Amino acid sequence: MFETQRRWLIWQAALAHGQKAAADAPQKFAPAEGQPQKMLADEAAVRNRVLNEVLDAFSELDDNAGVEGIVKVIQNLKKKSRAQAEEKI
Repeated sequence: MFETQRRWLIWQAALAHGQKAAADAPQKFAPAEGQPQKMLADEAAVRNRVLNEVLDAFSELDDNAGVEGIVKVIQNLKKKSRAQAEEKI
């Protein structure tokens, strides 16, 4: 049960972390009307980069950290994302 919850939280963190990339280039991620959605190479690269960042952040987590540790990792990812957004401004 704990492993499933941990993986779900990791996935949610990856999705939230990747929203910034989608916001930076919304036209790239918007589906064309009437056409099936194809994953572009640059979109796949962004998704892989985001997923790898999230997995790296969680790999440093101690097995005994529990949900509190997961929450800390997610908060650190959010802080990192905000800092990167402020640098671009």
